Amino acid sequence: MTAQIILASASPRRKELLDQIGVKYRVYAVDIDESVKPGELPLAYVQRMAAEKSEVCVAKIGNQIPVLAADTTVVLGNAIMGKPQGQDDALAMLRQLSGVTHQVYTAISLRGDEHSLAVSVTDVTFKKLTEQELHRYWQTGEPLDKAGSYAIQGSGALFVESIKGSFSGVVGLPLFETGQLLIKQGIQF
Repeated sequence: MTAQIILASASPRRKELLDQIGVKYRVYAVDIDESVKPGELPLAYVQRMAAEKSEVCVAKIGNQIPVLAADTTVVLGNAIMGKPQGQDDALAMLRQLSGVTHQVYTAISLRGDEHSLAVSVTDVTFKKLTEQELHRYWQTGEPLDKAGSYAIQGSGALFVESIKGSFSGVVGLPLFETGQLLIKQGIQF
């Protein structure tokens, strides 16, 4: 299999989504500082994260083929909800999301002949969660390493009352926007 792109991510969800649309890729995960800068708004944050990931990847391995990177964050108001630091942090995030609508921002960065960025913003409404549901969900292990402490493609889907926008964007790679960027770079799939 000849790769069409480098995926600058170790996310199994992003790999599954690329498999779904038939894009051939090689994985070269990069590790960057994902700290939010003081005063940084969610849109600027996800765009910066995706761009830095693709930039670091290109700096390490070159750009013989295009490099695709993405970043997903959960946003409540203007508060960026990253990955939880442990059980207390995860439960606190889920309590804040309980019974309200929040946004999931996913930015995609593609570096080939040129650098292109796209962003998907999706509204997700959670049902009101009970303490029992929160603790049971924590026990699944799913909230770990997930922005906002939930996975819509897993048991976290039980909390989602409605979604307006891109399901694949909430999972971690909005396929419509990704497809548009790939086509713009001449990548057929």
